[in-house]
Amino acid sequence: MAFRPLHDRVVVKRIEAEQKTAGGIIIPDTAKEKPQEGEVIAVGPGARDEAGKLVPVDLKAGDRVLFGKWSGTEVKIDGQDLLIMKESDILGVIG
Repeated sequence: MAFRPLHDRVVVKRIEAEQKTAGGIIIPDTAKEKPQEGEVIAVGPGARDEAGKLVPVDLKAGDRVLFGKWSGTEVKIDGQDLLIMKESDILGVIG
């Protein structure tokens, strides 16, 4: 990918939710909510504090993360649907 996020921004690719429920019922696309789980694709260098010191982002490419339902900005890069969000929009790392 030829995209590098700036400051404390992170590029995340959504991980698609299961197509079936535990009981075997297939969920149609129109009824599914967008997943709130994703994989970090790229990370910016970090934000600067009041003193001008760089505070690095505490994530790395490949991390599986949970984020808020309305977090980030949806973009399409190299044909992929991705999200760009600030590190503070990410709730936690899975695993």
